Amino acid sequence: MQVLGLCRFSYPALGGFQVEHETIQERIDYLYAPERMEERFALFEAITLPALKSQTDPDFDLIVVIGDSLPAHYEQRLRDLCAGVRQIQIRSEAPARHRPIMRKILNKARRDPAAPCLQFRLDDDDAVAVDFVEHLRAATQTCAGLLKQHPQVAIDFNTGFLVRPEAGEVLVAEVSRPYQTAALGIYISGGDTKSVMNFGHNKVYQNMPTVTLNQRAMYVRSHNQFNDSRQNVAKEEMQPITAKDRQLFQRCFAIGDAQLDQLRALSRLR
Repeated sequence: MQVLGLCRFSYPALGGFQVEHETIQERIDYLYAPERMEERFALFEAITLPALKSQTDPDFDLIVVIGDSLPAHYEQRLRDLCAGVRQIQIRSEAPARHRPIMRKILNKARRDPAAPCLQFRLDDDDAVAVDFVEHLRAATQTCAGLLKQHPQVAIDFNTGFLVRPEAGEVLVAEVSRPYQTAALGIYISGGDTKSVMNFGHNKVYQNMPTVTLNQRAMYVRSHNQFNDSRQNVAKEEMQPITAKDRQLFQRCFAIGDAQLDQLRALSRLR
């Protein structure tokens, strides 16, 4: 069964942002501001990419969507970063309504539209665990009876970490939160043209059966200066990363000392 992911990398959609703008040019100017782009690249490289490179089940596809107005030097920088990850396909699109264009991209990327598939979204500053694809596929066997009865079923890995680079340190908090964007997979039956983008992640339970798996941390969500979906977490809940946390981040997310140093360096630039 195909596993198909979608990641927007500063794509200037019409809608789909919590921070809104009067015109598309204002949105483009905001998205491609040098300070913001430096943060996006640092987070994408340090948090998002390591686990994608290290998936225990490498049979998946990830579409990274960029705007056709992304400056050439940023596009080349992104392509260079992704060059070693064969599962990533970069697609350039003109500004369009958020959900319809993403659905179109996902449906076009399905290898066999008549066959079922698993889909997920991944923000460009978040991570899934190195065995996310493996566990997502395995869940379809556990839930086989349910999948036969419904055109869509959500599979939610609800345990993970929040991460915030701040004042030369990396702060973390382990959390259990349902229906976060990262590590939420959706089974789409064969012949169904709906996609993960048909459903708001925090309301997915209103549209289909959901299965929650919470055995261990399966995602990292970053909380940063330009995050469009800021988590409401009190600062005192987040603590400097410990030696035990560092071991877990390396084992579960392939985020090691080099990546943590990159996040610390990012926090000092603010």
